[in-house]
Amino acid sequence: MKVIDIINNAKKTLFTFEILPPLKGHIISDVYQTIDTLIPYNPSYINITNHQQEVVYIDHPDGSIERRMMRKRPGTIGLSAAIQHRYGIPVVPHLICGGNSKDQIEDQLVELNFLGIDNVLALRGDAMHGEHRFSPQVGGYDHSDLLVKQINDISKGIYLDDSYNNPKGLDFCVGVAGYPEKHSESPNMEKDIEMLKRKIDKGAEYIVTQLFFVNERYYEFVDLCYKHGIHVPIIAGVKPLQRMRDIDLLPQTFHIEIPHSFVEKIEKAKEASEIRKIGLEYAVKQVEDLLDHKVPGIHFYTQGKATVVAKIVEATF
Repeated sequence: MKVIDIINNAKKTLFTFEILPPLKGHIISDVYQTIDTLIPYNPSYINITNHQQEVVYIDHPDGSIERRMMRKRPGTIGLSAAIQHRYGIPVVPHLICGGNSKDQIEDQLVELNFLGIDNVLALRGDAMHGEHRFSPQVGGYDHSDLLVKQINDISKGIYLDDSYNNPKGLDFCVGVAGYPEKHSESPNMEKDIEMLKRKIDKGAEYIVTQLFFVNERYYEFVDLCYKHGIHVPIIAGVKPLQRMRDIDLLPQTFHIEIPHSFVEKIEKAKEASEIRKIGLEYAVKQVEDLLDHKVPGIHFYTQGKATVVAKIVEATF
């Protein structure tokens, strides 16, 4: 079932979450354990992240250093199919520009269609680990609006090679990312909304926001989108803060604000368990407020923290 239909037919705010493919050397049972913790709360769909290759330097006994390109978390498509088959729940694999050419993207869409998956979240992806700026693959895209266009084209039966005889469309529902506090690379909010509008104009049907800790930023973002002619559902992204280092790491990584009063409470905590409790209580209040505002959906960035997400959902939904 397509995500846009799930959203439009919902009678209340949706609960969704995302998971990461396991690192090489780990197995799928670790992922199933996370899902088994959250599946009793009836998530509407599950997102599966995608990670491009990165540079790894390997020291050899002879003193030489080998530079190797590798993916530490492969398997997004296979994992998506396994989850959809095992749990009978719609999955939304992330499809990224990073590390992919147009032809590779088309092949991935064909493969997803074969597996009965008709939802994707179209993303540019982050810069390669160790690099300061995003660099597209040769023959790929440097912005996700062009990725959205390719997905929309293939839904209409328009392939990269126009010599196919009577090509069939592969009908996908496409979601995209939005940034209530702007993307870290955007010069200002107006430019960021302009880039988001390009994605919607090229066929994206809903938006999932980056995580935020100040709900007012989300409400302001929704209003700003409407003023710029963006009228698709906007799912709110939430991540419970659970570690002391998050108060430094999250703003640096995602260009977000964490309220001063919240940071003060975390800094005064004497034990890790106290930090987790404070983070849980804050997330519960944040979600309660979003539910009071009847947002279309709340999407949890779990990053392996299934237990705390379960506690939040149990306390609020």
